[in-house]
Amino acid sequence: MKPSPNLLSLALLAALAAPAAHAEIAIDNIAGSDVSFEGLLQTDAYWYDSDFANLDGDAGDGLDADFGLRRAELGLKGKGPGNFEWALAYDASGDGKFLDVFAKYKLGGNSSRFIQVGQFKQPNSLEELSSTKNNDFISKAMATNTFAVSRRLGVGAGYGDGNWGVTGSVFGRELTRNRAHGSGYGVRGFWAPINAKGNVLHLGLSYADYDTDADTLRYRARPDADMAARLIDTGSLLDTDRVGTLGVEGLWIHGPVKLQAEYMSSKVSRYGTGSQDFTGTSGYVSGVWNVTGETWGYKAGTPSTSLPANPAAGMWQLGLRYDTMDLDDAGVSGGKMDTLTAGVNWYWRSNFKFMLNYVKVDSDRRGVSDDPGILEARAQFFW
Repeated sequence: MKPSPNLLSLALLAALAAPAAHAEIAIDNIAGSDVSFEGLLQTDAYWYDSDFANLDGDAGDGLDADFGLRRAELGLKGKGPGNFEWALAYDASGDGKFLDVFAKYKLGGNSSRFIQVGQFKQPNSLEELSSTKNNDFISKAMATNTFAVSRRLGVGAGYGDGNWGVTGSVFGRELTRNRAHGSGYGVRGFWAPINAKGNVLHLGLSYADYDTDADTLRYRARPDADMAARLIDTGSLLDTDRVGTLGVEGLWIHGPVKLQAEYMSSKVSRYGTGSQDFTGTSGYVSGVWNVTGETWGYKAGTPSTSLPANPAAGMWQLGLRYDTMDLDDAGVSGGKMDTLTAGVNWYWRSNFKFMLNYVKVDSDRRGVSDDPGILEARAQFFW
C-alpha cells in the first residue's frame, strides 16, 4: 500500500518542530524509559539511457525514468529502564513493512556486550549494518542488496569493546508477512587495530547460513538503481537446501577520506539429481572524500557520518565506487555485471541530504551485452 499523505504530513511537521541540533525528537520518560521519535523520508528519481533492456521499472508507461517515494521510515526508540533499550519502527512506503522491533539488554551497561530479541539486522555486511540515512551512494552495493541477510526475527548476542567485537544470532522469518523466510544463524567478528578519532582501520569477517524457502532460491540484481528493472537473474533455482554466505570487509578512515570494501561468496547447496551446488560472488570498493573537511565516527564495528561543521553551508562529499557481481556458475547463466558510480552528496544543516549519482553499467547475460547509463537523484529528510 502507498503511505498515507496525512501520516507523512504529520511526521514532517513533527520533525520540523524538533530542535535543529538533535537527530531525534525526545517525547517523554515513560515507565523509566526515555522515549524518542525518529524518521527518514527519501524520494528518488532515475533517468535511464537504456541499451538493450528497458530499465523503466514501470514497464509500459512510455518513460525512460522512474520517480517515487523510496522510504518513509517512522520509529520509536527507548533507553531504559536500567540497561534496557528497545525499538519499534515501520516503513510506510510501498506495501509497508516492519523494521527494527526488538528489546536489548546491555551487560554492565556496555553497548558492545548485549543480548537482544526481536527483529533486528543480522550480523553480516558492513554496509547493511551501517545507518541507511548515511549511505554513501543512492543504491547500496549489489553484494549488500543480493546476498546480505537484513532484518529477521531472532535472538542475538554480542561481546567486545571499542576495538574488537563478536556478534552472533539465530533467526527465522521477517516479522512482516510474505517476506523473507528461512531459519538459520549468523556470526560476525571485527577488529580495529587502529582506532582513534579520524584515523581508523577496520577488518571484519562474517558468515550466515540459512534454509531456503520451499527449497527454491532466486538471485537477481538491479544495476545499482533501486527502482530499475533487473539485468542479471539466475531464475528460480529448484532443489535448493541451504545457503552459506561468507563476507570479508575492510574500512580505512583518515581525516576526511574513507575507503571501504566488501566481498561476498554465497554458496547454494542443491540436492536434486543432476543439480550442482551454485556459488555467486560479488564485491565492491568505494572511496568518499568530505570536501568540507569533516571526518567520520566509528563505534561497535560500523562507521557513522558526522554532522556538518558549518550547518549553514553544509557538508559536501564526493564518492566513487566500483561494484561487481557474477551469477554464472554450475550451468546457471545468471549473468555478470560491473558498475562504476560517481556521486556527490550535500548534507545541509542537521536534517537534510541531497544526492546525485551517475552509474555506468557493463553487463552480460547469456551472450547478450547490456551497457546502459543511469542518472540518479535523491532528496532526504531525517530526524
